[in-house]
Amino acid sequence: MPSHILLVEDDRNLASVLTDTLRSAGYAAEHTADLAAERVACGDYDLVILDVLLPRENGFTLCRRLRDCGVQTPVLMLTALNDPASIVKGLEGGADDYVTKPFDPAVLLARIQALLRREAFYRARNLAVYEFAGITIDFARGTLRRGPALVSLSGKELQLLRHLIARRGEIVSRHELLREVWGYSEAITRTVDVHIAALRQKLEQEPHHPAHIVTVRGEGYRFTG
Repeated sequence: MPSHILLVEDDRNLASVLTDTLRSAGYAAEHTADLAAERVACGDYDLVILDVLLPRENGFTLCRRLRDCGVQTPVLMLTALNDPASIVKGLEGGADDYVTKPFDPAVLLARIQALLRREAFYRARNLAVYEFAGITIDFARGTLRRGPALVSLSGKELQLLRHLIARRGEIVSRHELLREVWGYSEAITRTVDVHIAALRQKLEQEPHHPAHIVTVRGEGYRFTG
């Protein structure tokens, strides 16, 4: 399922270009020219791109109200206010990133991807249970249930699966997995491949033709689920 991004921007021309850019990048983009905090609190958004100079309530105040209401949805401020005081005000008011206009669309997309990746990683670290395709992973108990069958996971298998789930849909290199799961800075080893093979035996219906932990030749692995 694509990440759901809410764009809050009253410049219709810019909003149209940005919405098209986001959708072309594979995101589900929704636009509004103004925003009530309750819409974000009640909506199922993965990220909010927030202009500062809005007609009813400026983005600084709106972002602060969101945080005061307990809304933790990542917020990326997008504004022409590029002075240091405004940047500090935005970040201290609860924004997760601050991009100034004019901007390079490629840089904006990279910032968005970084925020979504970080948020997914934090969610996965705190995740108690993850379900997909008839499989239930209980991170607290270290078990995997595939249909009626209960399967135990080793500590490293659990950490490896958690990291792949945190980066689901993205290519994760062997180097990253060795660094983040095993703590190796540099190593030439088949450790990752061996553990991936073991995980596939436990969660894939056809381990030799995996549907969830997919090899991307020459680059690493991608988790889909």
